[in-house]
Amino acid sequence: MTKKLLFTILISLPTMLRSQQVPAAEENIPFLVTFGNQSNVSWGDDDFSQTFFFLVPENCKSSIYIRVFDPDISGQHDEMKTAFNTTTRFSVYGGAGSFSNPDAKGIDPVGNYKSGTLLSTKVFKDEKYDNDWYTFGPFFPNQGELDKNFGGYIFKVIADGIGGDDGNLYKYFMSTFTDKNSAVEGGNAFTYEYTFRLHDSPKQVSHIYPYVDSKVTSVKQNNFDGDMDGSIRIVSKDKPGINVTLSGENEWANSEHKITPAEHNSSLDIQFVKSPKGIQRNNIVMSIRNQYGELLPFYSVPIGGIPKFKARPVVKKH
Repeated sequence: MTKKLLFTILISLPTMLRSQQVPAAEENIPFLVTFGNQSNVSWGDDDFSQTFFFLVPENCKSSIYIRVFDPDISGQHDEMKTAFNTTTRFSVYGGAGSFSNPDAKGIDPVGNYKSGTLLSTKVFKDEKYDNDWYTFGPFFPNQGELDKNFGGYIFKVIADGIGGDDGNLYKYFMSTFTDKNSAVEGGNAFTYEYTFRLHDSPKQVSHIYPYVDSKVTSVKQNNFDGDMDGSIRIVSKDKPGINVTLSGENEWANSEHKITPAEHNSSLDIQFVKSPKGIQRNNIVMSIRNQYGELLPFYSVPIGGIPKFKARPVVKKH
């Protein structure tokens, strides 16, 4: 299946799944998180940088805005170590190479990961955006990098912790308005490495949605600093809930899992199930690769919809 066909599937999804909120409501993730670069990685951020891509349909005629919820580092949501002393730089990139450069799609902030044209940037510390939105833009769709395979223009947004040791918890929204959240019809957002906050409550299950095409025969998941807080499982059209290896404190863990033909050309639902005690303020990092070692994107809007396990009928022999 081509990526352009994926895009066709995406824009045919129900309106409820067209949100460009990151994390999306269907993911049930409280916040993205990026720590200052003087923090200890044991707090749940392996590299103090996070990259997201926003896809705008090629036929979109309106300007778009990238909005950031609670971009400063103080107040209600952020994670203080001793005293708030952290700065985070949010940057929006477009133009040639912003997505197509291989370094841009890596999981480490090395090489030319800031490729492309810098469209807008701002450094936040304790500016008064606690529990409020800051808006980048407007941007014309063609200021992103056109990728015909994806069927649209792609913008790159990087959050870098450039000082201090606290955790910045935030969200994104790609909107058609500067002062409110209104989704871009047919748009999506994706990342190749997800760093996020788990719920404190053991009653909450979080989800992320990688897409597997017809070439994928197995996947290898990698997660960091899960603190052995419950379990991670894969649910798909062909899997009712297969547990994967969960990491402990300040360590990586990985496991490999076969992909069946029934799972091709659909999303996986990777679920994070808290332990009954529910470790508080737990952050985790996750990425996933196919059998060739290629990173798979996690889409905020799961391609093909949220997968539901379909039990195979049992044929009785007489």
